[in-house]
Amino acid sequence: MSETLPTAKSLFRSVRVALAVSGVIALVAGLVLLIWPVKSAVIVTAIFATYLIIGGLVYIGLAIFHNAKGGWSRVGHIVLGLVYIAAGVIAYLNLGAAAATLALVVVIFIGISWIVDGVVSLSLLGSDGSRVWTLLYALLSIIAGIIVLFSPIIAGLAFWLLLGISLVALGIVQIVRAITLGRDAETFTAPQEGAAA
Repeated sequence: MSETLPTAKSLFRSVRVALAVSGVIALVAGLVLLIWPVKSAVIVTAIFATYLIIGGLVYIGLAIFHNAKGGWSRVGHIVLGLVYIAAGVIAYLNLGAAAATLALVVVIFIGISWIVDGVVSLSLLGSDGSRVWTLLYALLSIIAGIIVLFSPIIAGLAFWLLLGISLVALGIVQIVRAITLGRDAETFTAPQEGAAA
């Protein structure tokens, strides 16, 4: 019994720290997105470009150093690696244009996926038990996808704003959870400390 109490306190402390750290990171990231939307989009693009370059180097390394790969596999990995590196370098050459292009591609992808999701929901209409809700979901999804495709810039700004607001809200909630978890830990361990004494 005496060993479980310090373990429980340590567990609560670890969870509190993790919640607090993730909450602060989310809060700061959300504020950065809201205060400096263009700069933060450029930073996200730079991180993505760095990922592309590192990924390209990894693919080339796999092609060169992996013994079990055949000739075509090696060539494919080298070509893919070079494409990744070229995309990363091109993105770095003009981060602003790359950020706008990346945002446009992501928004168009979201719009298309919403339309496809709506069509798939319509195809399930006959076998679904809640036909009204399925139809409503499908129509809203298709309409939202079409709106996003016809106004991708506004949709991109709205998504970025929503992401920033969500991160701020989630960060605040995580910080509050970390604080209240300390009170929960005291409530949880107090009866056990009294029983041990």
